[in-house]
Amino acid sequence: MNDKRKAYEEKLNAQLEEWNAQIALLQARADKAKAEAKIAYYKTIETLQHKQDEAGTKLHELKTAGDEATDVYQGVIKVVVLVFQHPALIAPAN
Repeated sequence: MNDKRKAYEEKLNAQLEEWNAQIALLQARADKAKAEAKIAYYKTIETLQHKQDEAGTKLHELKTAGDEATDVYQGVIKVVVLVFQHPALIAPAN
């Protein structure tokens, strides 16, 4: 396996695990929040889960792609950057 692809896979696996923890934290905050805040939390959680699913799909594509599949690498990085920059991950609402 290409070392570059293996590094991408490892990085994305680690990122997916981190997002799982962050989504769980948001879920816990949502469960404790008042009605209006719950709606906002659940919308954020839904968005993050959708982006996480996209990243998981890209990871699968990366694992099954040939070593020369640079478009898959670029797609993986694009999804990771988009999800990582989500405001809820930077400063979740209280």
